[in-house]
Amino acid sequence: MNPSTELARAVVTALRGAGVRETVLAPGSRNAPLSFALYDVAAAGGIRLHTRIDERTAAFLALGLAKVSGRAAAVVCTSGTAVANLVPAVVEAAHAGVPLLVVTADRPARLRGTGANQTTDQVGIFGSFAPSLDVAAPDLAALLAFLRQHDGRRPVHLNVQLDDPLLPDDTWDGGEVPEWAATLARPMKREVLTAGPRTVVVAGDDAGPPARVLAERAGWPLLAEPSSGCRTGDSVIRTYRLLLAGELGHQVERVVVFGHPTLSRPVSRLLGRDDVEVVSVRHRGIWTDRPFAVAREVDQVDVRGPDDPAWSDSWRDADRALSRQLDRLLAAEPDLTPYEVARAVSRAVPPRGMLFVGASNPIRDLDLMVARYDVGGRRKVIANRGLAGIDGTVSSAIGAALGRPQSSRAIALLGDVTFLHDTTGLVLGPREARPDLTIVVVNDDGGSIFATLEQGAPEYADRFDTLFGTPHGVDVASLCAAVRVPHLQVTSLPELEQALASPNGGLEVVEARVRRDNRAELDKRIRALTR
Repeated sequence: MNPSTELARAVVTALRGAGVRETVLAPGSRNAPLSFALYDVAAAGGIRLHTRIDERTAAFLALGLAKVSGRAAAVVCTSGTAVANLVPAVVEAAHAGVPLLVVTADRPARLRGTGANQTTDQVGIFGSFAPSLDVAAPDLAALLAFLRQHDGRRPVHLNVQLDDPLLPDDTWDGGEVPEWAATLARPMKREVLTAGPRTVVVAGDDAGPPARVLAERAGWPLLAEPSSGCRTGDSVIRTYRLLLAGELGHQVERVVVFGHPTLSRPVSRLLGRDDVEVVSVRHRGIWTDRPFAVAREVDQVDVRGPDDPAWSDSWRDADRALSRQLDRLLAAEPDLTPYEVARAVSRAVPPRGMLFVGASNPIRDLDLMVARYDVGGRRKVIANRGLAGIDGTVSSAIGAALGRPQSSRAIALLGDVTFLHDTTGLVLGPREARPDLTIVVVNDDGGSIFATLEQGAPEYADRFDTLFGTPHGVDVASLCAAVRVPHLQVTSLPELEQALASPNGGLEVVEARVRRDNRAELDKRIRALTR
């Protein structure tokens, strides 16, 4: 066995020992030893191997696989600029606390600094986002020790030095999978709160069921983002971000924060108020400090007895009244609105279904319109909210769909710019597993979110499209045809509902055409409902 083959097999064995069952490979020459090792193990049933021609797409596919399963997934690539293309997914995984194992092929150390082809300084290329191990010898114990040291919910980088010859001279059955010793858990800090202060529970991304359980036990309003994992039950306040601007919002005295809340400016203003006590439940990710003042940081929180029901009743009554107003306002619109698209998509997610939501407007529209889901329905709503970027969303959604095959239905809701930013995610080879996934693209021909921000003020109208709106005029149908993905365009709510009710199966795109020119005015009328 040649040295590179032996080294590659040790690395793959370590990945399996760390619990990796999904691996995404971007082809190259220098990573050939790793590629052959992965193929042999996949053929023996030890892992599932996905291949993508674009390293950035490959990394986000692995991110989606890891995010939906909670188990580490690996992405493997060759040297040079291929490695740099992994950075966006690694940074997202680091801030979201997703276990992503990055394996990069490299030239031998003697060629560094010499100008050798496709050779750069890859050791530590991800900085603080992913600890890096420069691997030059097939030392399985050292590999496992490194992975175990960083065992947790964050990315890790193995940079593997591979020398000629790069091709194996035999096949491999994968060998024995080493045992994985779990790391010791650190002591947990638990806080028991008393009733009294007017309290709300804020559930950001990936908050999980504990936020809902606390809200129900205490009788507190639950202000939950769509990807919180707890937008269920009777405590959820649908129109919370509108109500926070009114009298109820001003009455809040204490907030218990779960997860990573980044979606709403009203929530950010609430958490930044000097007169509000904030109790923070520690969240995952490399930056665990909150961007606002925190009275106490804990691992678990409970409450001593239920609070006065009048507080939560006032929120529920206001929410029902405001929801009726909002629904009447949108029903009176002559054209299909992004809000109606979001509501139709959320209603189409059945029990045990999954919804992947893109950044920018779609997740904010969903926040106001998401259907009220029952507890125990096992619907999974996820998003890349670590840094809330638009890149890699198609690939992450496909990864999530492939990584959760037990889903009764998988849907993705994306804006047009987000969709176009990752069109290579639609490029699936004929041997690749194809997900059952309906991608709903809300197409308003540009970046409409900026029209609702300060940049959309009338005094910037002469330069808005050039700098922010960026109309693209892309024919989405032709783009989908080029990659052989079925496409359907809809312009009305009945058409959309029909398309969602009768999926073709496999990967498909439903393009919902909406207006952009009235987005700022529509949002202004919605915010005015609280007044």
